[in-house]
Amino acid sequence: MLALRRLPRFTPRIASVRGNATLEAASQSQSTAAPPPSPSVTAKSSASHKSTSGNADAKGSSSGGKQNSGGRQPAQQATRGWCRPIAKGVEPAYDYALRYILKDAGFIRKELEQLRAAVAAEEKKPEDQRSEATLEEMRQRVGILEIQSEANLPNVRWNARNGLADMNQPIYRHLVEQRWREEGDLDLLMERIYQMSVVPDMLPELRPSFDLRIKYAEPPPKDNYLRTRVKRKLKQVEPGIFLVPEQTRRQPEISMTLFHTDTRLYTLLMVDLDIPDPETQSFTSYLHWLQPNIPLSAFTTSPTVPLDTHTRYVPPHPQRGTPYHRYVLLMLPQTSPTEPIDIPVFSEADRLGFNFRAFAEQYGFNGVRGGGAHMWREVWDETVSHIYQHTLKKEEPRFGKLPRADPYAEIKRSKKYL
Repeated sequence: MLALRRLPRFTPRIASVRGNATLEAASQSQSTAAPPPSPSVTAKSSASHKSTSGNADAKGSSSGGKQNSGGRQPAQQATRGWCRPIAKGVEPAYDYALRYILKDAGFIRKELEQLRAAVAAEEKKPEDQRSEATLEEMRQRVGILEIQSEANLPNVRWNARNGLADMNQPIYRHLVEQRWREEGDLDLLMERIYQMSVVPDMLPELRPSFDLRIKYAEPPPKDNYLRTRVKRKLKQVEPGIFLVPEQTRRQPEISMTLFHTDTRLYTLLMVDLDIPDPETQSFTSYLHWLQPNIPLSAFTTSPTVPLDTHTRYVPPHPQRGTPYHRYVLLMLPQTSPTEPIDIPVFSEADRLGFNFRAFAEQYGFNGVRGGGAHMWREVWDETVSHIYQHTLKKEEPRFGKLPRADPYAEIKRSKKYL
């Protein structure tokens, strides 16, 4: 049989030192820990030690209880920066891989320095002696090497993964964009846009170039007593989900992650694609929100200008008796990235029947050139009646399916028996 040997109490707990921490702290705590008492300690010294500790405890309790009587000190807050998951020498394969990564990064940095010197020498030449095509190719190569020199460093990848990316550096812009494009966020957005037929119902093609996120208030509690007493937090909206009209009564909180360093102008618009049109027995669009000339860059995580100075935000109000409505939020780049455009404010009458294709052709918007997009769905509830009464201040329409013609109506009106 195997005999189990109990470890001494001062042995460090290796199992608790995991994740983003090092084993060096455990080894230091082991070296600084007090040694176990020798067996030659007499009863008198033990008793004196007990009395001394008792006096110290009493003194600590009388001074306001600042000392921890339980013997366990509070854990320090863990740093958010990267550190080795294991100590040196624990896993030779990990140490070799880390050395190989650092060595490869050093080689690329040397090549980068040489290429930068060549670019500087080429720029110093007179215009008639230098080749602009060659110079542009060298600059592109410099940008590639700047990313490759740091793309595999563990601390860089840790910062990009855990929200510590510095968007001033090209490596972090590359990693954040790569994560957005390849790990499902962009795929989910495009799946919902094509699945809900936003393309081609609204625009023929759309190619988002940055991550656009919106936050609305959480759904209200079902209990009427808690509905007016609970403060609801903002919650990020997943593309394509259903929201209730109570959540969207106020304009959303918009945030984005862009990947270009220069400041460019964008136009924000929000459209409902499923407004019923009784005259044509079909559907039309409604413009809920419009704000042009919004300057954005990789260093702005949210719009820096007010978003209610143009066509004000009107909350979604899906009509009673209609199926779910699709609400699309677009942030499209303007034709000139620096020159503002002059778009007239849409009146309440002009909102209904908004034709985005004609609007885009007039002002030069094109979904192929990039931008940001988001969408969600809503259906009617009692809040819509309140929006019609207090916000829109007009009578609420009601829609429904037309009754089917009864083919036996004439027979039912005639007598069954002669």
